[in-house]
Order: sequence, then C-alpha cells, then structure tokens
Amino acid sequence: MTDRLRKSAELPTPSALGVKPDLIVIACGALAREVRAIVEANNLKIKLACLPAHYHNRPELIASAIREKVAALAPLGAPIFVAYGDCGTGGELDRVQIELGIERLPGAHCYAFYAGLDAFDAMHEAEPGTFYLTDFLARHFDRLLVSGLGLDRHPELFDDYFRHYRRVVYLRQQMSTDMTPFAVKAAAFLKLPLEIRDTGFGLLGSEILRRVPLHG
Repeated sequence: MTDRLRKSAELPTPSALGVKPDLIVIACGALAREVRAIVEANNLKIKLACLPAHYHNRPELIASAIREKVAALAPLGAPIFVAYGDCGTGGELDRVQIELGIERLPGAHCYAFYAGLDAFDAMHEAEPGTFYLTDFLARHFDRLLVSGLGLDRHPELFDDYFRHYRRVVYLRQQMSTDMTPFAVKAAAFLKLPLEIRDTGFGLLGSEILRRVPLHG
C-alpha cells in the first residue's frame, strides 16, 4: 500500500471528536474508499480501521490481524463488523469471528458481496475463466498485477498467469469516480473482452447500513 492509500484507509475516531461510534468497521484496505463513501452519503458515525490491501496475497495474515484490531478497538465500546469475505483464509476468519463474537460480510470474497452471492455464482458458472475487477483493482491494476506479478520485468510469464482466462468482468461500484478507463486498459493488457456490470456497493453497503442508525 502506498502512503496515500494508507492515509485514505482510516476515518477519524468519532469518540475522539466527543461522539461514540455506532459501529466499528474493520475492513480490507481495498474497500476503504467504498466504506468512506457509504459513511459520508449516509452521515454515519463509524470508526473505520483497515488492514493493508496486499494481505490478499498473504491471506494467512488476515485472521490474526483481525484479532489484533478487535483487541485494540474493543475499548471504544461499539459493535465491531468485519468487512471481509473469507478472502482465502480457508475458514480461519470464521473461527476468529466465532471466538470473538463478531460478524463479517457474507461470501468468499469481494466479487461475491459486490455482485450478490447468487449473481456471482451465476457468472462463475457461465464462465469459470473470468478475471474480475473492482474499482480498486481497476485503478491499481498496474501496481498490483503488472508490477506485483513481475510482468513488467518478465513478460514471458504472461501466459503462465492468464492463459486460462476468457473474459474480464468489471464490477463497477461508483459512477461518480468512474474507473472504466482503467478497466478498459486492464482488459487490453490481458487481451480479453470486457464486460461491465454496475453493482453499486452491493452487500457491503446493505450489511453496514442495517447495523447502524441513520442520522439526518
């Protein structure tokens, strides 16, 4: 994560401003912009704390990091919600969730909770060889995929990573900060046709909103 992304990943603690938060959200850094948009659009009193987005490349770190965040934030006295799917933890996040009495987003990953669980299953069944993009992944494709996988240095690895993909599906969250040009560029790099599906915030939005009172 860059310093700019780290700074964007935290919302000021409401209690530090004399207001107890209604909810604490511990989220993947890849969801920070979306959670902030939900909070600002609905005037929510939420404390947001994020783990680095690159933990998706090291999913064995996620559950223990969530446990540490819960311990640090519990003194605020607000309910805690984890904005993660299973995200490759192999059920370890669910074990932590049960142990600590907290809840997480439904589904295996962000593609599922953005698209909706049934809709994602249908997309996957229709074409298992689908490469999915979110707003975050589209915007940071070059850093996370091209540079992250070393393809800028070793382009001969391209087929090893992507030979089995048949299409790109961009799950677009926000039209107001449209990342479509980045998705077009990513699909061109992958040499695959692009489909765009407007999902909004999906279950990320609804699961947060149903846990907090709305303030006018």
